[in-house]
Amino acid sequence: MNTAAPGTLYTVSAPSGAGKTSLVAALVGQDPDLLASVSHTTRARRPGEVEGVNYHFTSREQFEQMLGRGDFLEHATVFGNLYGTSRSWVMETLAGGMDVILEIDWQGARQVRERIRAAQSIYILPPSRDTLESRLQGRKQDGAEVIGERMRQAVSEMSHWDESDYVVVNDRFDVALADLQAILRANRLRRPAQGMRLSGLIRGLLSAT
Repeated sequence: MNTAAPGTLYTVSAPSGAGKTSLVAALVGQDPDLLASVSHTTRARRPGEVEGVNYHFTSREQFEQMLGRGDFLEHATVFGNLYGTSRSWVMETLAGGMDVILEIDWQGARQVRERIRAAQSIYILPPSRDTLESRLQGRKQDGAEVIGERMRQAVSEMSHWDESDYVVVNDRFDVALADLQAILRANRLRRPAQGMRLSGLIRGLLSAT
């Protein structure tokens, strides 16, 4: 009989506009063994965003109370807003055998690696700075000043690309998605996880006849 192995925690980081959110949504939508963690944030809800689906929107006071209780696996300040990942939800989901993916910036990814050594980190890069700026402009959500600030922040964010285990360039969406799927597939075939999943098979294959 196969034995369920604990899930793997993945972090995905990228500069704003690199396509991280769209890629993670597509990845989760095609993988029944993968769940996306929904972060808590103090930033205002954008048009089309749904509470509990995109984020758990909370006040700064509530966020700071949760932070004081140690409720977050990681937390960070991005563009003046607070973001955090529920520690209990992540650990319970992993223990149940599901993989979990977190969309977080490099600060959060570093915290996760320090606290969960088995976590796998992925960094998504744009194919060029011009492409990144064009994608930010295409959102039609921010003015020129905000986009300029996001581009400056992007350069700082991308300087941490080499802290990740895997690097994916999002030039063509389908290729980048296939790269992410390959990362998950390869990790699920690693010996420790397979040893637990296939323990019954292995015992049968090695038992004396």
